[in-house]
Amino acid sequence: MAAPGGRWRWLLGAAVVAHVLASGAGFVEDLDEAFKENRKDDIWLVDFYAPWCGHCKKLEPVWNEVGIEMKNMGSPVKVGKMDATSFSSIASEFGVRGYPTIKLLKGDLAYNYRGPRTKDDIIEFANRVAGPLIRPLPSQHMFEHVQKRHRVLFVYVGGESPLKEKYIEVASELIVYTYFFSASEDVLPEYVTLPELPAVLVFKDGTYFVYDEYEDGDLSSWINRERFQGYLNVDGFTLYELGDTGKLVAIAVVDDKNSSLEHTRLKSIIQEVARDYRDNFHRDFQFGHMDGNDYINSLLMDDLTIPTIVVLNTSNQQYFLPDRHIENTEDMVQFINNILDGTAEAQGGDGLLQRIKRVVYDAKSTVVSVFKSSPLLGCFLFGLPLGVISIMCYGICTADTDGGIDENEAAKKENGDRELTDEGSEEEQEEEKNGKYTELSDGELKQKDITEKKKD
Repeated sequence: MAAPGGRWRWLLGAAVVAHVLASGAGFVEDLDEAFKENRKDDIWLVDFYAPWCGHCKKLEPVWNEVGIEMKNMGSPVKVGKMDATSFSSIASEFGVRGYPTIKLLKGDLAYNYRGPRTKDDIIEFANRVAGPLIRPLPSQHMFEHVQKRHRVLFVYVGGESPLKEKYIEVASELIVYTYFFSASEDVLPEYVTLPELPAVLVFKDGTYFVYDEYEDGDLSSWINRERFQGYLNVDGFTLYELGDTGKLVAIAVVDDKNSSLEHTRLKSIIQEVARDYRDNFHRDFQFGHMDGNDYINSLLMDDLTIPTIVVLNTSNQQYFLPDRHIENTEDMVQFINNILDGTAEAQGGDGLLQRIKRVVYDAKSTVVSVFKSSPLLGCFLFGLPLGVISIMCYGICTADTDGGIDENEAAKKENGDRELTDEGSEEEQEEEKNGKYTELSDGELKQKDITEKKKD
């Protein structure tokens, strides 16, 4: 009897879990027009969606999980969702232009979420933005704890100053991407040496770098460039974010499942350049590798064989390919220097011809993907319109030909009618002559007969 009892307990537990997940919507509030007036009393994480949007439907179970998790952890952030098609005026005020759009609303500020639509990433974003802009690190123990949790760590060191005001201003803009901290000099690790105070530092890649206004330019641009590790596992979303940095992206395109020497060698070369030549290239280049060539092929509208190395300019859609095989770090450094001095040939771009090529490539890719995924659907979608167009063309051509024949026959008939009309005119003239005698009166006829008799 133990086994059936255990089965019933398992079924009961599964039912409870399913009920909790299904009722996750209970932790997500449906928002209406009243939200506009009441929202400033709380911090809100809102999903602006459209009922017909497929991406919105895919996000819905994740959003319910976010609501449950935020409630369970006691977060002050309230989770809600709004039908942006029903309350379009409110959605427009918050700058919603696509679906789904995730925003954290804090007072008069609205922060856009641009990260992966996973529960953990969304919650991490909400906790980061909902908290203070600048988080203090009061002790070395706290500093070490935070450093273990964050791969990239920005820290302001010093008292009140114009640099701190600028640091707070930049934090209000870039808090959607990374955390910002402050600390006193004695809290920093012993290996840190500061040339002067106040200072802004970034800790990453096992070391630290100090902001220099004269060499690094604007603080906001520097933080935006330095918020990534020196070497990344690059995907489509990462490339999108890297577009804001203005850097060129040097990527080893490999197959992570392939452990052959050529694949691992190219990754190692990129990693060595990122680490050993940071001072030479970090202001202009971001380094990393990408698993597979599907995304990069669609981006470049080319067919790159892997493994290979490509350098992308995300600002103008140009890219560079090495003109010879990259054998070692020195070859890679030479390739980068050729790009910097303008001797390397740039391909692609965002000119008119490339835009036309993009339209053609996207159309071709769509057709191929449809036929690959569902041949019958592809035949229906593309065969039916072609059939209709063919029938229309045939009808137009046939109508023109018949019209020509009819016109010729009409012309012949008209000519025949003219001939008949001309002949009829001669007969009518003869009849008119004969008719003249008929039209004479009886008196005139008698007078004519008398005259003829006198002549006889």
